[in-house]
Amino acid sequence: MRPPLSFTRRAASILLPLLTLSAAGCLGGTHVGTPSDPATAPFAPSLGVNISQMTKISNDLYIQDVVNGTGAQAASGKTLSVTYTGWLVNGTKFDSNVGSQAYTFPLGVQAVISGWDQGLVGMHAGGTRMLVIGSRLAYGSVGSPPVIPSNATLVFVVQLLTVQ
Repeated sequence: MRPPLSFTRRAASILLPLLTLSAAGCLGGTHVGTPSDPATAPFAPSLGVNISQMTKISNDLYIQDVVNGTGAQAASGKTLSVTYTGWLVNGTKFDSNVGSQAYTFPLGVQAVISGWDQGLVGMHAGGTRMLVIGSRLAYGSVGSPPVIPSNATLVFVVQLLTVQ
């Protein structure tokens, strides 16, 4: 399975016309749902999320360093290699590459969801960070069917292996 983090051309071909129509007012009163709010999400106890103990980057992004790394620092334009696991707030694991090949991507160029582009900045190689990402910085009202529902808050634990 391809990591659900890549913003695929298929999603772009679906999302861009919807955003264009919505911005133009062509959808009238069509309701596409309410974006999620991580601050009020009911997290499964198994996730170990305590939103009040996390650093709030924005209304849609909370981070917590589980392990502080000592290696190179992640910055926009750098290439990162990571292992990760992603969960829905109910505790359902929807993806993981732990135990397999690292996922490598350039940071800050929309190769991954915005919550990763923003939430991994400043992290050091060797570190592990928990990200709680609201739907506005994840998959929005479209979701990533059938695995990620629309307007879903996502929880990721990301280990940063290398920064190049």
